[in-house]
Amino acid sequence: MRVAFVSLKTDHHHDTETNQRFRTVLELLAERGHDVHWYCSGFWAGEETTFEDGEITYHAVSTGPEARSSFLCRLPFVLAAAGPDVVHVGARPPSQVLAASWGATLARVPLVLEWYGDGGVTETRWTRFATGRPDRIVTPSELVGTWIRELGADGDVVETVPNPIDCDRIRDVEPGDAVDVIYARRLDEGANLESLLLALAEHRDREWEATVVGDGPERDAYEELASDLRIADRVTFVGDLDLEERVAAYRGAHVFVQTADHCVFPTEMLWAIAAGCVGIVEYHTNSSAHELVEGWDRGFRTTSEAELAEAIVAAGDLEHREYDDTFADYDRSAVADRYLEHYRKLRAEYGFL
Repeated sequence: MRVAFVSLKTDHHHDTETNQRFRTVLELLAERGHDVHWYCSGFWAGEETTFEDGEITYHAVSTGPEARSSFLCRLPFVLAAAGPDVVHVGARPPSQVLAASWGATLARVPLVLEWYGDGGVTETRWTRFATGRPDRIVTPSELVGTWIRELGADGDVVETVPNPIDCDRIRDVEPGDAVDVIYARRLDEGANLESLLLALAEHRDREWEATVVGDGPERDAYEELASDLRIADRVTFVGDLDLEERVAAYRGAHVFVQTADHCVFPTEMLWAIAAGCVGIVEYHTNSSAHELVEGWDRGFRTTSEAELAEAIVAAGDLEHREYDDTFADYDRSAVADRYLEHYRKLRAEYGFL
């Protein structure tokens, strides 16, 4: 299948969660042998209009200081000439959804809109307009799906497809050192690590060890808080780790705690609970993390530091695991299948067999 992906900016321009998710979708399909092309603003040196990066072909629809306006003007005709089977567009900027819609119409193929929602969903004339153009809108969680519906999107076209993990990779990594509680996230103002530290401080009289993975502008403040709470000797801040190191740490840990204020999809938590951790989530209005543990017998949802402290104790009674096949449906191959199923259904609706 030939899929035309559309996003003015790529992860080469800005390494955001939204752009990382979009690139992941291309990689998933490329791994399955499909022909994937990213139509964007040029980011590479030289005058070539295309750039090959592994199995992904980038097409410079525009370049230079007027890249955005020329991108929007040229995109419909570029897509029509490309002859794709499906057009798959990102939601930022929302004006590109209209241009991609015209291109899909000219090519007579379905339009899929990827709306990740990192940073929230702002209601504007353009975002409201974008909700009515696609044949399908894909979001990473029910939380983002709700935001999109509130903008006016037809609920029948909104589908949830999670971020993927690699289950084989988890099983291949040797477990790291045993630890009771682990937390992983960039340590910025949204990390809300203080909730976990306060909960752990309630159990000074118990034997436990905790690890904090990640770095960021608030790290010093969190380390100071751990010291003020007299638990600094049992909380180890290890800084940033690569994926293999993090997976090893999760396989050695017993409990993963998620307390962030804002999270459109808890990818790191998913890696951890698939690697065997018990999952504890502190509920927040703008976080979808609780969706992963609802109805799961090794998951806890809490709403306060006191409940979080209780959940940590209760989680200690559950068996230690190093892998949980409950989350096989989040594997890269399974997530790729979900996208392909959407594409095929839409093409069937357009009369393609």
